[in-house]
Amino acid sequence: MRTLTVLAAASLALFAPPAIAAEAATKAAPPTKETIAAMQAALAHARRDGDRARDAFRHPAETLEFFKVDPGMTVIDYMPSSGWYTRVLVPFLGKDGRYIGLNPALGPGASEGLVRYFGGLKEKFPVAAAKWNLSGAPVEAFNTDEVGEDHKGTVDRVLIFREIHNLHRRDFMRPELARLRELLKDDGLLGVVQHRAKADAPAAYANGDKGYMREKDVIALFEVNGFELVAASEINANPKDGADYPMGVWELAPVSRTKRDELKPIGESDRMTLLFRKRP
Repeated sequence: MRTLTVLAAASLALFAPPAIAAEAATKAAPPTKETIAAMQAALAHARRDGDRARDAFRHPAETLEFFKVDPGMTVIDYMPSSGWYTRVLVPFLGKDGRYIGLNPALGPGASEGLVRYFGGLKEKFPVAAAKWNLSGAPVEAFNTDEVGEDHKGTVDRVLIFREIHNLHRRDFMRPELARLRELLKDDGLLGVVQHRAKADAPAAYANGDKGYMREKDVIALFEVNGFELVAASEINANPKDGADYPMGVWELAPVSRTKRDELKPIGESDRMTLLFRKRP
């Protein structure tokens, strides 16, 4: 592994992540000392005390390095939810960077549940982020239909953590990826971490309703929506995950919906880690 991975290992102590399986893109230069220091400081921030137990399964340092995220970039954290990655990205991107939380656009026919879960991010998220007392990149937040034209072509990275199943099962995929393509710079990249179904999982299990999707299906969905695969990694793989639970991924940590003791040693789900660029 590269320098950042080695130096970040102390903060990811429960077990070593698997080696990268494939990286088709030209490898970037090793991270600078300043980038390494920024990541170490971000991971050590006191506001992450409640998050740190998940580092051993989510590998934030290695994942952001694989996605080629650097301080000073403009980064979209798509569907940021409770802000787990916000609390890494805002201090890591620094004062010269920009953090944008983005939720899907909700039309006038959206259900009450969707509005409650995804709506009003522009008002709600900066208020929540301010309570975390993070210093670093300024925080913006929008639903995608609220993003101004001045943001078009300004984004270095779009990051989507464990949300592709929600995009797919709620039929958000096509319009949302079209908008994300518009927001990315020509040389911008889109990184995905997603719960991974077995390669031979039946369609009824891998359609997103259980949280899991097949890797080849996720790649195909991005390709048909104007992206091409740059690289794939096994950073977030977990071979202990059988990916075959009646209630889906939510039987595993951190949700642990069914409280089954035999599932506790598994930890979190097996995950694909994919890097895309937009096709001309």
